[in-house]
Amino acid sequence: MLALGTGLGFVIGLALGLLGGGGSILTVPIFVYVIGYGAKESIAMSLAVVGATSLTGAIGHWRIGNVHLRIALVFGAVAMIGTYLGARLSAFFSGAAQLVLFALVVLAAAYFMLRGRVPGVGATDHDLHLADRGRLPFFLIAAEGLAVGVLTGLVGVGGGFLIVPALVLLARVPIKQAVGTSLLVIAMKSATGFLGYLGQVEVDWSFMGIFTGVAMMGILTGTYFVRFVPQQALRRAFAVFLLVVGAAILYQNRAVLWPGTWTAGVRPGGPETPSLPLSAL
Repeated sequence: MLALGTGLGFVIGLALGLLGGGGSILTVPIFVYVIGYGAKESIAMSLAVVGATSLTGAIGHWRIGNVHLRIALVFGAVAMIGTYLGARLSAFFSGAAQLVLFALVVLAAAYFMLRGRVPGVGATDHDLHLADRGRLPFFLIAAEGLAVGVLTGLVGVGGGFLIVPALVLLARVPIKQAVGTSLLVIAMKSATGFLGYLGQVEVDWSFMGIFTGVAMMGILTGTYFVRFVPQQALRRAFAVFLLVVGAAILYQNRAVLWPGTWTAGVRPGGPETPSLPLSAL
């Protein structure tokens, strides 16, 4: 299982390189259900893995001109604050409750991916020129960054599926620049979120380092092939996969949906632990 889980790190990196997001949606279930770590440990380590991997991908996208640094700094700075707050708030949630919230986010991501054409795919270089001239709704970008940041810190979701549409619609950034910029934002806020978890959970540094190295190879591959792969078809296939993953996690932790019940705990096969009702989310 350990070897399988490590190999899946390549898939995580590949998803990040091709889509600008989706890596953490895969990382947490792999750590919990394949490797066997607890939910809180998995969320914390996923932030480190996705953050380091995203930074590698952002460098690759920057080299080919697909990173808008000014927008990344505005969005990322606010998102870092939100991520740290979300990581500290996680102390008030059980591991099972975090997984339920995670599953709901995964299902929402799948829904938006399946809605159809990605907003802004038809954006032109003229749109990017408008962004460069400063015509940016900074308040909306900051609000989106704060919300995505809190979500990242609480459930370990990098938020690329939220960041990319936000950059396209709010900042009028063409889709490929949005993917590259998203990776830099994810790296910034994931690092902050991981720092917020330190002291709350135990981290398996050796495994996390190996897993991150494999994921980095995946994102370099994805960054190279992003120019050749039909993005819309890829997003639809990935969305179907997310539906399966989200439904499975939600079913596994279904006891959280009813107050006063008990769930099969944070670690598969581990001791039973009381869970929070969904109303507490």
